Amino acid sequence: MKVSSRWSLVVLAALMAVASVVAATASARTSHTQASLQVCALLPDTKSSTRYTLFDAPYLKAAFKAAGVSAQVLNAQGSPQKQKSQADQCLAQGAKVILLDQLDPASGAAITNDVVGQGGKVIDYDRLVVKSKASYYVSFDNVRVGKLQGQGLVAALKASGAYASHPVVAELNGALTDNNAHLFKQGYDSVLNPLYKSGALKKAAAGDQWTNWDPVKAATIFEQMLTRNNDKIDGVLSANDGIAGAVVATLQHQSLKPVALTGQDATPTGVQFIISGWQSGTVYKSVRTEANAAAKVAIALVKGQPVKTNGKVSGTPSILLTPVWVTKRNYKLLFKEGFVKRNQVCVGLYAKFCK
Repeated sequence: MKVSSRWSLVVLAALMAVASVVAATASARTSHTQASLQVCALLPDTKSSTRYTLFDAPYLKAAFKAAGVSAQVLNAQGSPQKQKSQADQCLAQGAKVILLDQLDPASGAAITNDVVGQGGKVIDYDRLVVKSKASYYVSFDNVRVGKLQGQGLVAALKASGAYASHPVVAELNGALTDNNAHLFKQGYDSVLNPLYKSGALKKAAAGDQWTNWDPVKAATIFEQMLTRNNDKIDGVLSANDGIAGAVVATLQHQSLKPVALTGQDATPTGVQFIISGWQSGTVYKSVRTEANAAAKVAIALVKGQPVKTNGKVSGTPSILLTPVWVTKRNYKLLFKEGFVKRNQVCVGLYAKFCK
């Protein structure tokens, strides 16, 4: 009996030793896995634009995979708190480069400070966190985006014959908290303000408002604008296609005719409204180009390679890309470049407009 007990103790000790080794090995493996992440891309939401799911995420993942860089692409679903938590998670897993498309300046700065404080680098992606410690900024020339919108609106008013009658124009801006929205407005106001001043255009009563990139809010605001102006609005500077869609829906609901109307993002719905005559144009910003440019910077930082920039925005070294104004005349460019598929646009009621 004593021998048996002694043998049991020996076996038990041996099993505990094995278990200890296995646990240590597993722990080491987990630690290695957690430390293997090199880059995180933090995207903001799926509400302000469908681009983040349809384009940014897959393009970024493909670029990092092709470069052999371990990366995660995460979406905060509109929550600054969630984006901060995602950043913390990435840092805990060893990421040293964070590609950040922030939701608001405060959370963007907080994330950037944490990353830099832990020895990492931040690339502001699409939206700049002004006066932050980001190493680089990758986006389109957003003032140029706004200029294209302003010029496109004026061209549409001239094409419709409304320009000669001092047309009434409303502006539906993006979000006050989004630096890009201010840059867009800077661009289109540089075109429109001189025309307001000369009397060539008239600004609608209560006709310059911020929508927080929310189409539902935009629809309510535009309904109120129509009421204030007795339905006499000839053109709308809409900051993106989602807001333009709200304008179209409101006009159709009230049995009003199309007006000169801008957009941005070249969404399938935006293109459908363009070819059917409800929207004048949209700004095409190739997300593939932007995502690849940002991924290239992140990969260079991971590999200790130099980064080539072509400008500065608010003191941040920047890579600024060129946008394109798209109308009924050149919308097929989007099909050619694979940004929008023909079968997303030329369907149902809109099939007859595709030639």
